Amino acid sequence: MERFGLKASCPRHHHRPQKLHHNAEMIQVHRMCPAVLGLLALSLFLGAQDKPDRPPWAQPGARQTKPADSAPQTPPQEPPTPSGTVKVTVNLVNVLVSVLDEHNRPAPNLPVDAFQVFEEAVQQKIDIFEPETKLPLDIALMIDSSMSAHKEIAFERDAASHFIQQVLRPDDRLAVFEFDETVTQLAQFSSDVASLQNAVRRVTDGSGTSIYDAVLLGSNALARRPADRRRVIIMVTDAGETTSRADFETARKAALRAGILLYTIVVRPVKNENGRNTAGEHALETITETTGGAMFYPESGQELPIIFDRIDSELRTQYRLAYYPNPRGPANSYRTIEVKVLPGYSARHRTTYLTGPQ
Repeated sequence: MERFGLKASCPRHHHRPQKLHHNAEMIQVHRMCPAVLGLLALSLFLGAQDKPDRPPWAQPGARQTKPADSAPQTPPQEPPTPSGTVKVTVNLVNVLVSVLDEHNRPAPNLPVDAFQVFEEAVQQKIDIFEPETKLPLDIALMIDSSMSAHKEIAFERDAASHFIQQVLRPDDRLAVFEFDETVTQLAQFSSDVASLQNAVRRVTDGSGTSIYDAVLLGSNALARRPADRRRVIIMVTDAGETTSRADFETARKAALRAGILLYTIVVRPVKNENGRNTAGEHALETITETTGGAMFYPESGQELPIIFDRIDSELRTQYRLAYYPNPRGPANSYRTIEVKVLPGYSARHRTTYLTGPQ
């Protein structure tokens, strides 16, 4: 029989004895086999006896099991199955509120009693109130590089570079995008002012204007950022939508799901409404309003630094209100929000949010 490449055989049955010079030696060899067999039998008999220096579980003939006091090896625990878990969805709704006084200037230092929050016309309990939110910023700066916006491109670059230097704090992050018929990210989210300013200077002329694509992709980029931050899109554009693959509703839904604030600066190369494409402007007005941002219409590129300063001031004086909606809205539904403030002030905030799956 052959196992694992080794042969087990008895010399008496399978091999001829070696030729020896004397017959006496041959007799001696033949008589050795019974002796060897006897020794083997004795060894087996003694091996079957108890070994006083071994524990019972290690005695010959015992079942090969581990001692009772040894730690049993258990298979690795499987993670709980979905049916055995309880998922709790925290349905806290955050509302960033920009409050302006009668002179259209930011109004800080109002108490919580100055605010009322309503969802679907039902007043809500304000669970979190920050009179000047410290949540860090994630900003997607999106610059229209289409040929129609080319006239003001130098002003746009200078104003954007100034804004980057002014707005960024150590915990804030900003990314630079350009868009024409496509959307291109020129710089990743960073607080490196010099590299971000260099990215702005690399904005080049293109053709077409893909506003919906810019809102969609900017919102998606911000949605991948940590949740405990403010998400902002600042878009400088001529608003002449021509080449987007996404449509208005897709862009608006992405902005609402990401919880962004959209600030839109419309640099219009043609002042007469009859001479330009206004569909993009109206769409941006709707998205901007529902997110709680603001629209700006500078008369020239020279006004851009003033507008960027105003955005910076507003972002630094925002109130944060948060509440748990009661009653809770159905899954995947739009819910209206209204924030009321004391007489003499106006509040701007997102007017709608989209509930998640439940």
